[in-house]
Amino acid sequence: MTQLITPQLVTLDQNLGDSPADVIRVLAGKVADAGRASEVEGLFTDAFAREQKTATGVPGGIAIPHCRSAAVTEPALAMARLSHKVDFGAKDGPADLIFFIAAPDGADQEHLKLLSKLARSLIKKDFTAALRAASSPQEIVDLVDGALADKPAAAPAPAAPAASTTTTAAPKRIVAVTACPTGIAHTYMAADSLVAAAKEMGVDLQVETQGSSGAKPLDPAVIAAADAVIFAVDVDVRGKERFAGKPVINAPVKRGIDEPEKMVHEALAAAEDPHARRVPHFGAEEQAARAEDEKGEHIGQKLKRALLTGVSYMIPFVAGGGLLIALGFLLGGYDITTVADKVVLENNFGNLPEGGLAIYLGAVLFKIGALSMGFLVPALAGYIAYAIADRPGIAPGFVAGAVSGFMGAGFLGGIVGGLLAGYIAHLIGTWQVPRWLRGLMPVVIIPLLASIVASGLMFLVLGGPIAGLTVALNTWLTGMSGASAVVLGIILGLMMCFDLGGPVNKVAYAFAVAGLSAGSADNQAPWMIMGTVMAAGMVPPLAMALATALDKKVFTLNERENGKAAWLLGASFISEGAIPFAAADPLRVIPASMLGGALTGALCMATGVTSQAPHGGLFVFFAIGNLLMFVIAIVAGMIVSALAVIALKRWAVKKPVEAEPVPATASV
Repeated sequence: MTQLITPQLVTLDQNLGDSPADVIRVLAGKVADAGRASEVEGLFTDAFAREQKTATGVPGGIAIPHCRSAAVTEPALAMARLSHKVDFGAKDGPADLIFFIAAPDGADQEHLKLLSKLARSLIKKDFTAALRAASSPQEIVDLVDGALADKPAAAPAPAAPAASTTTTAAPKRIVAVTACPTGIAHTYMAADSLVAAAKEMGVDLQVETQGSSGAKPLDPAVIAAADAVIFAVDVDVRGKERFAGKPVINAPVKRGIDEPEKMVHEALAAAEDPHARRVPHFGAEEQAARAEDEKGEHIGQKLKRALLTGVSYMIPFVAGGGLLIALGFLLGGYDITTVADKVVLENNFGNLPEGGLAIYLGAVLFKIGALSMGFLVPALAGYIAYAIADRPGIAPGFVAGAVSGFMGAGFLGGIVGGLLAGYIAHLIGTWQVPRWLRGLMPVVIIPLLASIVASGLMFLVLGGPIAGLTVALNTWLTGMSGASAVVLGIILGLMMCFDLGGPVNKVAYAFAVAGLSAGSADNQAPWMIMGTVMAAGMVPPLAMALATALDKKVFTLNERENGKAAWLLGASFISEGAIPFAAADPLRVIPASMLGGALTGALCMATGVTSQAPHGGLFVFFAIGNLLMFVIAIVAGMIVSALAVIALKRWAVKKPVEAEPVPATASV
């Protein structure tokens, strides 16, 4: 296995700058110079983006910036002992020991286990003291290798026994789950900090780490015997229902490192408090807990959250399915739609159809894609219902979506069916039922009754009118040409850029992908709509990237770094790449983005740009019709939006730009 750290990756007693960005950039350069990363900027961007989500400073003058990055070719540790301390966000002050963990996107489990083991060693005072006393890079490497090999450290002085009012009371038992987005460092450091704090307090605490190097679930008997549970997590807890009914303390994973004693004290207090918050049961209790969490939401916010959830879960089906259909057309031609079923059932590699291997593979790819696209409406409806009623809403939502598809009501019917199924399941989940019936509610009663009511309403009342509306809408769009098509392009462009991945953007996108499978050589209108939506959605992040390159002075350091990442995000059709800019300055960024998006949409519809793929941006060039105009339309919109946002930032201001502080160390 490749050695994770070498003397070349160690920097001792140097000043690497005044900010985390400065230090991370230097260490990313070390990793690249050692031949373990393909580029410095890509690695720095990924690491700094992770740093902005959660500060990586931990108590004891230590920071552990880390990331997974496609730029990393081999796992690496770059270490710096700073002569000038830098604030990485720890509560006890700036850090002088910096460990930069760089892992590939597909890092193997053995490397991830070693990286997590190092992170756990950094909370041991004897280990960090040895790092500060080391006189050479090789000595640092030896210390780290020793920690990774589990060499015994100097035995710490025995801790004084915890004060106790009685010697006969059984120790309290607590279980905990720790998890962070990357799953390399904070997950394991929080676990060890909590265990150490509990041990000093005479508390039996066992932890399940849900990290990247694997997770060993807690024994159900241990959970059952626990008096309380601690969730120190930045992501959802897997298998949360195992802890149902236990008093719970919820906090970000970093608090498990910074304040483990306080968290243990809070868990002990919750165990004694009959009114403490508890992990909800599935069914009525969980619905009540969700209602409490969502009490401040008005109906518009709830609908928005449900719609975005449904679309986000739907996208993988249509992205993969749409690309497969496009590949099917590429290999088998447009006629593949009429022969695909017969070819895949009657032929194989030993019995190729007329036309040979290309026709056979085209038919297989087309059929896989078509079957995947068939989940579009059911998945949309199912996960809209899930957003409203959690797991009990999934089955009724999928069934209502299937009914919508059967009746020809399309994605509009899927939205209505999903909302119906979700709210009916939510309502049934609030019923007060006998305790013996509670276990059946989420798996039998709620799915059964909600499916009957929601799908019954779709069949008997709503499906027909929605199907009629869908047919009329498709007929109108198919007949569009000339000026009316350009107007449609402008509307779609404005929608795609209005909220950058929000509900308006997602409605336009869902409208496009829902009609994608209806496109053909004789009816290319659905493909034109898809091409217009994809091109317009690429404009905002690309425009922000261009603007940060053209006029750095009107953007902050963070925005300039985000601009570098926005090039790839925009080229991939990820509109959310512009969100950091819009969140910081919505009144300038959003109108500028809409201006360019409208131009791009108009140009695409006017010149007949098509896309048979629902996602991928420039990377699915083979599925784009009139590729040259597709690129020209995007570039035109990008330039217009970039110049517009620069102009607005320069002249549409309430106070002088120089009133905003600019970091003195903006460049390295």
